[in-house]
Amino acid sequence: MTFLRVLSVVGARPNFVKLAPVAHALAKRPDVEHLIVHTGQHYDALMSESFFQELDIPAPSVNLEVGSGSHAKQTAAVMERFEGTCLDLKPDWVLVYGDVNSTAAAALVAVKLGIKTAHVEAGLRSHDRTMPEEHNRMVADHLADLLLTPSRDAIATLKGEGIPAERIQFVGNVMIDTLIRLRGRAKGAARKLGVPERGFVLVTLHRPGNVDDPATLGVICDGLAALAKDRPVVFPVHPRTRQRLAETKRLGNVKLVDPVPYLEMLSLTESAALVVTDSGGVQEETSFLGVPCLTVRPNTERPITVSEGTNRLIKPGEIVTASKGIGDSGLGIERKAPKIERWDGKAGERIAQILCDGKRFD
Repeated sequence: MTFLRVLSVVGARPNFVKLAPVAHALAKRPDVEHLIVHTGQHYDALMSESFFQELDIPAPSVNLEVGSGSHAKQTAAVMERFEGTCLDLKPDWVLVYGDVNSTAAAALVAVKLGIKTAHVEAGLRSHDRTMPEEHNRMVADHLADLLLTPSRDAIATLKGEGIPAERIQFVGNVMIDTLIRLRGRAKGAARKLGVPERGFVLVTLHRPGNVDDPATLGVICDGLAALAKDRPVVFPVHPRTRQRLAETKRLGNVKLVDPVPYLEMLSLTESAALVVTDSGGVQEETSFLGVPCLTVRPNTERPITVSEGTNRLIKPGEIVTASKGIGDSGLGIERKAPKIERWDGKAGERIAQILCDGKRFD
């Protein structure tokens, strides 16, 4: 029996949501040892033991404890520490996820050591070179041996950048795998917060362009405060962003709550009448669930959520006008979840078949 050792490298809480389906699929393989390496790029108080229990995955085998820092210092620290991990563990494959600094750093280390490398969630582009995430996506995609895409538009992007078709496989969306598996357990969050099912607006904002610029944040706060005059607006907010919101003093009756665990956030997303966000993952989740979504960004690396999903890109000053008719008198519009190709809960299994059985998914 040929033994295969796979390292999954993750740096932030959303990465764990993406690796969970891969971990479950590889755990079924007696000839595979799958180890999780957490770079420690992002500290997240919600990543307690219960977080790993929710996702039904083991805690990381290795924590590089890189911590915060500038992009250059963080990337360099991941590279320096991960190289030693690779030399010690000698993996057959390194899997990197998403678009954080750890993604690009780990891919660079693995490729330089001659270790086969796969990028999960490959081919996504916002075409906005001011975004650090865009740099990380491009570096990982052009280095990795295997590019595992969530949608066909991502395949077209990679081919347009000159990447050979034999390096690209269309596996589907791993984040949707996790949503499908845990959806039945995500219940009651709206009731817990005292807001009506499908009668409230859920807000998630974290990108520097929205929360770090006082003028932009003020415009967003005015829009959210206007929405809150007609219906509850719930905003799970990071402590750093909460301080900036407090400084604006323009939120009106918006209900600020502490960040919530994955299952609770999934429950809130599904039971909202409308979601206002700047998160890529939330764009995907709302599209799968059929929940109307307004993304406060000039671009998205997930255009399929606009062309086939429920997402719409808006400017900071368009929150009120864009929300008209959504959520009024119950839902206001029929909630209809689109069917997006290979967002079917089987992406993790496809990845395992590629790594272990040599299968192709075009």
